[in-house]
Amino acid sequence: MEWTDTGRIIAVRNYGETSAIVELLTPEHGRHPGLVRGGRSKAMRPILQPGNAVRAVWRARLDEHLGNYALEAESLDAGALMDDPLALSGLNAACAMAVLALPEREAHPAVHGAFEVLVSSLNDIDIWPALYIRWEAGLLADLGYGMDLKKCAATGQTHDLKYVSPRTGRAVSAEAGAEYADRLLALPGFMAGSGEVSPGDIAAGLKLTAHFIERRVLWPTDKVLPEARTRMIERLESAGRL
Repeated sequence: MEWTDTGRIIAVRNYGETSAIVELLTPEHGRHPGLVRGGRSKAMRPILQPGNAVRAVWRARLDEHLGNYALEAESLDAGALMDDPLALSGLNAACAMAVLALPEREAHPAVHGAFEVLVSSLNDIDIWPALYIRWEAGLLADLGYGMDLKKCAATGQTHDLKYVSPRTGRAVSAEAGAEYADRLLALPGFMAGSGEVSPGDIAAGLKLTAHFIERRVLWPTDKVLPEARTRMIERLESAGRL
C-alpha cells in the first residue's frame, strides 16, 4: 500500500530511541498516523512540530497497518509562531481538537480546508479567534452534528437571532427566547450572520461549540476537551480578547 498527500502535523509522540509516530491531517486521508524513522533526530525535530505543513508518502504492507511516513517540509508555521504565544496557543488547540474529535483514516476535506484557512490567519489576532470558533462549528457539522443557526426554531424568522437551544443546536430569536434566556446558550453575532465580532462574542462562541463538541463527540467516547484549548482560552482572556 502507498499513497502521497499533503497535510498538517497535528500530533507527534516518541517511539523507541530514534523514531516518532506522527499524525497528519490530510485532505484525502483524514487524520492518519504513521511511523517516521529517525524522527527524533536533530534534523527532523524542527519539521516534526504540530502545525507544520508537509508532503507525505505513506507506505505499508496492509492498509490497516501503522505504516511508515517519508515527510518533506512544505511550511514550518509552528516555528514562525514561536514569538507569538497567543497565536501558537490557537494552533496547538486546533491540532489537539483535531486529534480528539476526528475519526482515524476518514477523509474530512472541509475540515482540513478550514484548518488551512485558520493557520494562514494566525498572524492576525483580530481575525483568528472567530475563525477558530467557525472551524470548531464546521468540525461539528462535518461529523454530522451541525448547528442550525439560520432561522429561529420557534418562529422561523431569520433576523434578531440571539440564542441557541442547548438540546437541539437550533437558533432562537431574542423575542422567542426572552422567557428562557437563562437556559439557552448565547449566539454570537458573527455566527448569526452579522460578520462583526462584538465584545464577549469570542467567549460565547467558545462556550457554544464546546457544549456540543463535549456532548455529541467527546463524552460518548469518554473524552474531554483538550488542555491546549483551555490554555488558549486563558491566553485570550489575559490578552483581553474574549
